Amino acid sequence: MWGARFVLLAVALSVGVFSAFHLEVAESERLLVGLLIGAGLVLAPLALDLLADVWPWQRVAGGVLGFTAGLGGAGIAIWAVDAAGVGGPAALVWALGVLVGLGYLGWRFGATAGDTVARSSPKTAASAAVASGLASGRKLLDTSVIIDGRIADLCETGFLDGVFVIPQFILHELQHIADSSDSLKRARGRRGLDILHRIQNMPDLAVNIVEEDFPQIKDVDAKLVALAKKQGAKIVTNDLNLNKVAELQGVRVLNINELTNALRPVVLPGESMRVFVLREGKEAGQGVAYLDDGTMIVVDEAKKFIGRNVEVVVTSVLQTTAGRMIFTRLRDESERSETAGVRG
Repeated sequence: MWGARFVLLAVALSVGVFSAFHLEVAESERLLVGLLIGAGLVLAPLALDLLADVWPWQRVAGGVLGFTAGLGGAGIAIWAVDAAGVGGPAALVWALGVLVGLGYLGWRFGATAGDTVARSSPKTAASAAVASGLASGRKLLDTSVIIDGRIADLCETGFLDGVFVIPQFILHELQHIADSSDSLKRARGRRGLDILHRIQNMPDLAVNIVEEDFPQIKDVDAKLVALAKKQGAKIVTNDLNLNKVAELQGVRVLNINELTNALRPVVLPGESMRVFVLREGKEAGQGVAYLDDGTMIVVDEAKKFIGRNVEVVVTSVLQTTAGRMIFTRLRDESERSETAGVRG
């Protein structure tokens, strides 16, 4: 983009210098006059190009049309005063004031009208969010959450919407993982690329690939936090360390693991359940089972029941940032009899 702008500037300056050599200007001043002519030629298109980067095209177009109409009105007013025979310094002040005033008012009214058109015209979710400047709807996806894959399932349910922003440095990291000589890393990287492709094909979502980078920052997580701060966006991740660093710097984080923990069924001490003892625990005699969502269940004195289904009673629940553990004991015969009597 900047390369094209530099080419435009070079061409305009060349045209200005070439034109100056055909004007009745002193030889010593031709170069300066030519450069000024070239700068004047390039000023308007370059300003419009820069404005197009930060404003919707409707606003820029409306502002240009309004400014042109304002200058036209100023020309009519100046002609009317000149026709009335008013001259001297007062006429010059009047002319300059009318040009500046009506030109500015025309730009303001035109830009406002362009904003109205931009808001009322049909857009995709992405263009609507960008055009109205809703940075709160922008979400930066971390490498870990892309590889994890659950982000795609959440998007399909409609719980996540807005604009998903994928920086180029995240894509480069994914590609580097996908090209790894390690077969496990290679599979994870390719899975991440497949997940991104899946999200891009969802009709109600918008995925923007941005080239903005921070060459002075080497760490990818630090780049992601810097970009989130600059854009006022949220970071979607399941990396606990990135979560803590981002929150310390005032960046909002959507942690998929925290969401999963929040949606797990509540288990209270005293409740009973039936579990499959899968393996031996760390302590003597313990057995370990798992819920369908991956929650670990530690069963006291269940080592001898490995490979079998048993009835257990919850004794305590330990909740940590890394997940949840449920501690249980085997349900004794008297408790089974009481339950059977109540049901009978």
